[in-house]
Amino acid sequence: MFVTGRLALLVALGVVPLVLLSTAGVPAWLAVGGWVVLCAVGALVDVAVAADPRAVEITRRLPDRTLLDEPVAGELHVRNLGTRALRARVRDAWQPTAGAPEERARFVVPPGERRSGPLPLLPRRRGEIRTDFVVVRSAGPLGLAGRQAVVDAPGRIRVLPPFTSRRHLPSRLARLRELDGNTSLQVRGQGTEFDSLREYVRGDDVRSIDWRATARAGTTMLRTWRPERDRHVVIVIDTGRTAAARVGDGARLDAAMEATLLLSALATRAGDHVHLVMFDRVPRARVTKVDGSQLLPALVDAMAPVEPQLIDTDWDAAFAQVRQLAVRPALVVLLTAHDDPEAARGFLAALPAVAARSRLLVATATDGPGDEPERTDAASVYAAAAIERARHDADRVRAAVVRAGGDAISASAEDLPPLVADRYLALKAAGRL
Repeated sequence: MFVTGRLALLVALGVVPLVLLSTAGVPAWLAVGGWVVLCAVGALVDVAVAADPRAVEITRRLPDRTLLDEPVAGELHVRNLGTRALRARVRDAWQPTAGAPEERARFVVPPGERRSGPLPLLPRRRGEIRTDFVVVRSAGPLGLAGRQAVVDAPGRIRVLPPFTSRRHLPSRLARLRELDGNTSLQVRGQGTEFDSLREYVRGDDVRSIDWRATARAGTTMLRTWRPERDRHVVIVIDTGRTAAARVGDGARLDAAMEATLLLSALATRAGDHVHLVMFDRVPRARVTKVDGSQLLPALVDAMAPVEPQLIDTDWDAAFAQVRQLAVRPALVVLLTAHDDPEAARGFLAALPAVAARSRLLVATATDGPGDEPERTDAASVYAAAAIERARHDADRVRAAVVRAGGDAISASAEDLPPLVADRYLALKAAGRL
């Protein structure tokens, strides 16, 4: 059972009859005891008359998936299975990161009927958010006390990565259409293949005129070209301890996911095949042999529950996964930290074998250079020295990646996804995939 503030207020109001009875010659202890007993009897009557909170059926109407920081407008349904009217306050026991409201919802449900109420959520963490039960408080008609019960009602929502880098996709798709030959200017370059014939338009490259087709058609015909398709892009996301580092407003792993989603959306529009491996010592997620419109849903669904593991990554095992996926020369995009020589020593030793078979791109999210501190005291001098040391270490690792045959880029969490997409387009345009 539970008691309400109304009962405490009623007991406090007993001061008035206590004063009146004292002036009438009634002993104080008798007046106090009688008033407390009267209040207790009222509370017990309330508890006895209140509807059984266990005789309810709780259901929810919620989406299976939602995006991070996106409001969810759900509904909570309460059905009264008892024989008395239910006057209840209901609180759904979601975990704190679900963003459920703190106030309890009020329901008045006649016997055998069902009532619905809003269930707004605002997820603040990626992954699975769950609830296992609902707390129901059934109040009596006097509002002094009531009965409380915990009703099992499991529920869950999968919170997907937000894909905020989607805003960069239209401009990159426009550049991709230029490479694909959907513009009036058609230029053949390395790594392109014949697409179709069309009539010559002033401004076209005369070197692409097909003279045999011109002789047959009686008008000037032009060959069009497009970048080679059906290339393979293997994305490896490091989920080891370096992925837990804070970069910007989130973890480095979140920035890697954003870069993966933008690159995958671009590559699938280009007709290439995308494979994803999230790895530390064992595979945490793996997506392969999925193309077209099914790729992005499969990626976000696989990435949603993955969290950084506070262990060192086994790079030999990680690149063994890459060799299984990249049976032909491919673009291997490695999203990890390459700003610390000690942390990068493991994968630097394994890079030459991968770079010998495929095009390799190593990308990392950093906090950026920031503002140079003024060297006015000893603390600022040490801070400036630490910044210079970090830059020097990052340059050393970047140079080691280049010597191993790869390419290295680093940027802030917001700038990394478009930079990775631009590098992919540059390789595509140069015919190096």
